[in-house]
Amino acid sequence: MYAAFLAASISVGVPPFFAALVLGFISSLDSGLTHYSNATAPLLFGMGYVSVGKWWTAGVICAVANIVIWMTVGSAWMHVIGLW
Repeated sequence: MYAAFLAASISVGVPPFFAALVLGFISSLDSGLTHYSNATAPLLFGMGYVSVGKWWTAGVICAVANIVIWMTVGSAWMHVIGLW
């Protein structure tokens, strides 16, 4: 899906390098979003350390915080250094 989203972004006028970086950053959010998304997550969930509700809540909060930071600070920084 990366290639399809990258092509769609470029076709609507997003600078190619900026689009590639943003899609790369966003793709890293899935690692902590769910209880089955990375190597250690099933162990932590399976042993009962964290419930599904708490895991998803923490994952969504972290994902939203990262997106807000990337969209504000990251976009401003890319504009300052001339990438956007």
